[in-house]
Amino acid sequence: MTKKSEPESITAKNPQNCLNAIFWDYPEFTDKNYLHTILSDKKGNLQFYHWLMSRFLNYGRVIDTIEYFSLKEISDCLSELKLTAYSLKKWNRILEVYGTNSRK
Repeated sequence: MTKKSEPESITAKNPQNCLNAIFWDYPEFTDKNYLHTILSDKKGNLQFYHWLMSRFLNYGRVIDTIEYFSLKEISDCLSELKLTAYSLKKWNRILEVYGTNSRK
């Protein structure tokens, strides 16, 4: 039986990793490669995808959030996400100012 490898961030914490602020209580999601892999299969579990996006929109910096989600993706899902009133207002304003163009 082979042992499932843990995401890199569990064994070696990086204090400069922005994901630590978003997923302080879920260390398995603080590995960038692991998170990109999970997000690439977003259609597999839409509820989980929305949860991940909500974490970014509520706790992440804008610059970090748009590394993982396009403004179009955020716009399409915004009404279905569990966000604080502040985060909802902030992201509505960001979408109003910058539009919903995809990442390049």
